[in-house]
Formats: sequence, structure tokens, C-alpha cells
Amino acid sequence: MPDLIFTPAVTGRTEPLELYGPPGLRSMTLHVMKAYAEDMQIRLHGLEPAVAPAYVVHTHDVKPGEIYRDDSVRVIAFAVPHGSWKYAYGYRFEAKDKIVVFSGDTTYSDAVARACNGCDILVHEVYSAAGLAQRTPDWQRYHAAFHTSGIELGRLAAEAKPKKLTLYHQLPMEQTPEEVVGEIRRNFKGEIVYGKDLDVIR
Repeated sequence: MPDLIFTPAVTGRTEPLELYGPPGLRSMTLHVMKAYAEDMQIRLHGLEPAVAPAYVVHTHDVKPGEIYRDDSVRVIAFAVPHGSWKYAYGYRFEAKDKIVVFSGDTTYSDAVARACNGCDILVHEVYSAAGLAQRTPDWQRYHAAFHTSGIELGRLAAEAKPKKLTLYHQLPMEQTPEEVVGEIRRNFKGEIVYGKDLDVIR
């Protein structure tokens, strides 16, 4: 989050950053801004040709439902289960030519399948079931409560029917990308992209 706030401020953002997320985001943002207060003061009042509005952050703690709309996109937040966290969201982005759904951090969730419902791209987290089987029982309990296995994701994708399933937040646990995708393919036969940094998915 500090990188999202401050790096673009240094590299070209000229307007305030708008952040949307579950309750607690505003508090988290205030603490990040306090932690970087001296850095901002030096940049804004020193020799760096800084753009002051780029260091302004407008934070929106939101509830499930429509959280943003403009001429290009409508954004809908929906609650997902993420272990002991009180609030965790997935997001549905409705553009004129495409619908993209992000799972957020979640275990298997019908809410993700309903939000996708044949969407163009479903971006979903995944861990390897085979990899987790090699870990200790405490880690197995944790991941089962907080995240989604490849086998579970295959079942979810078969229900959600995305045109393209893109994997992110991968926890392969020493399994290869091909092995993780193989777990998903037990139940989902559609297109799967094992996402990498800087990929462009269309």
C-alpha cells in the first residue's frame, strides 16, 4: 500500500489518489501517511519538484454494493469469506466491452461465482492442494480457512463459467505452474492464465 500511494506520486501522478475498500481502510491509510510524514515533508518542501496533490489520498470505507461509477466503468463490491477477517471483498468491474471480477483473498465462495456468472475475466487467488498436503496441520487449517485450493477453484470456475480464468496471489508450495493449473483442470476446461507480474490480460 505505501508503494501504491507514494511511488506514483514521485513518478507522475498529478491528482489525489482515490482508495476504496472494506471498513478499516481509512484507518490503515492514516497510519501509512503518518509513517511517511517526514518523507513527504522533505519532498514537498525541499528541492524535489513535487506535485502536492499527488500526495493527497481520499479513502472510502465502503459496504457491499455499487461503490463507484463513471462513464467508463461501474464497480460493485461483494463480501467474501477470508478466515477470521471481519471484512473482505471481491470486486466486479463492468466496462462497456468487458466484465472483470476479482476474487480478493477468499476461500471457496459462491459469491464469486454469482458475481462472475459468465464474466469475461475472473481473476482469482489459488494455492496448490498437493503442495498444502505436504505442510503441517496448522498450515493446512490456516490455508483452508483463508484461501482457495486449485481443486476448489476448478469447481468454482465450472460454476462461474468465465471466458478466461486468470490466477494471481498464487501459493504453489513447491508445485509447478503446470501442476497448479492441472488441479484446476480436473473440474474446469476453459482458458486459464497463470498470471505473472506485468502481464496484460485482455
